[in-house]
Amino acid sequence: MRSIISISAAAALLAVSSTTNGFTIPTTSTTQRHPSTSTMPSIQNNPSIITLNASRNKEKIASRTKWAEGRGYSTSSTTTPPSTKVGKTYTLDKEKNQLTVTPIKSLDGTVTLPGSKSLSNRCLLLAALSSGTTNVENLLESDDIRYMLEALDTLQVPVTRHDATSVSVTGQSGPINSPTPDQTVELFLGNAGTAMRPLAAALCMGNGNFVLDGVPRMRERPIADLIDGLVQLGADVSCVSETGCPPVTINANGLNGGTCEISGKMSSQFLSSLLMASPAVDGDVTITIKDELISAPYVSLTIGLMKKFGVNVDIQGDMEGTPSFVIKGSEKYVSPNSILVEGDASSASYFLAGAAITGGTVTVRGCGSDSVQGDVAFANVMEQMGATVTWAPESITITRDPSVKLKGVDVDCGKIPDAAMTLAVAALFAEGPTTIRNVYSWRLKETERMKAIVAECTKLGATVEEFEDYCIIHPPEGNIVKDNVVIETYDDHRMAMTFSLAACGGVNVIIDDPGCTAKTFPTYFEMLGSIAS
Repeated sequence: MRSIISISAAAALLAVSSTTNGFTIPTTSTTQRHPSTSTMPSIQNNPSIITLNASRNKEKIASRTKWAEGRGYSTSSTTTPPSTKVGKTYTLDKEKNQLTVTPIKSLDGTVTLPGSKSLSNRCLLLAALSSGTTNVENLLESDDIRYMLEALDTLQVPVTRHDATSVSVTGQSGPINSPTPDQTVELFLGNAGTAMRPLAAALCMGNGNFVLDGVPRMRERPIADLIDGLVQLGADVSCVSETGCPPVTINANGLNGGTCEISGKMSSQFLSSLLMASPAVDGDVTITIKDELISAPYVSLTIGLMKKFGVNVDIQGDMEGTPSFVIKGSEKYVSPNSILVEGDASSASYFLAGAAITGGTVTVRGCGSDSVQGDVAFANVMEQMGATVTWAPESITITRDPSVKLKGVDVDCGKIPDAAMTLAVAALFAEGPTTIRNVYSWRLKETERMKAIVAECTKLGATVEEFEDYCIIHPPEGNIVKDNVVIETYDDHRMAMTFSLAACGGVNVIIDDPGCTAKTFPTYFEMLGSIAS
């Protein structure tokens, strides 16, 4: 089944593949996936869930105001005149809450990436479950991390803030118990999936009553597969039965281990959450994937981080199939004393794509050939499109010969769904169509990203075919994107950052609600402007 925004003739698919970090990204498959509606979760049949959520949440107003003031935008005028800083600065219309990204001729320079969101919240949770005190360095300064830190404060896990990117966490030497046994602890986690899912699992392993909730969009993000696995292990935990989404209610009385079988088709975060929580139980835990595992590199990232905290996971079977994971009851977390959070590979994609589009030369520092994050494979996709990529252990450099035009590709992005959004905008500047496959998880993220990508690419002049778990983007004629398009960001940080790159087409692009980048990358527009000309 498909819904077609508009159709143009498709070019022949390109047959190439790339390998990095031990896994392959195939760029052409012999069969196309057309899941029937019977295989889709009930969320697809609920119009209130599949409707795009505009960025008008009143709860965000204070955060957005703080974001604007933190960026140096004047509170006494509607717009801000350009400053004398090196690079480019962008104008914020405070009345409309819109940022105009002016035409970008080229991106050139070196950027040091902020810490990874996924690694930051994983490090904080594992430190809280460990014995000993852990110093966490290069922590991402963002909304998602703030929600996790506030949750740890509420749970009375000792956290010492040294500065915005450095904290020390004194672990509980096991499960996190309620600080108020006779009362229900309520945790508000915004739209931070990397806080909601792991905490939901971890708090089932101790004692106490908890309710985990978030913003309206969080109440539309499925968590039923994780809840199902926890119930199989004996937990008294539930979510909203009609939607399979938060709030999550937990009545914890400790767990003794066991076995569970869960789906891995919707999100790898469910498996990662169970894995991270398992060493906090008294016995052995075996977790089996019953169908398929998407975003497997994120699971590998989780297992690698657990090892740094002293816990080994026995992987049985093929990660590409239906693997099982065994965590022995003897495995317990021990603080590594200090841990450095790797630079965010998903955030690297914007600068890598910008260099590929403009023919500039950009080096991103903080992740590279030694990275544990699967999203570094996005650089390989840019190489397939025509860019030149140079790898170092902790950095990636990318450029493109002006005589070499970007070309459309056909890529399975199941392992890099966040970075795949950036590919959608790069596709606007390529010769021929680009097919982005295996991204059903887009529909379950901060917004319904598939529909959001289709809508905003179409505004810019592209012709887009939308399918259940993939889309085909036909670039505008002559790769000329429309000028002064207002990009709706749907309270989704990655929509704002991704579509800012439309300015690489020599046009103004107007980003609605730019402060939504505070979720993971508050300084994004400053960093973009610092290397733009």
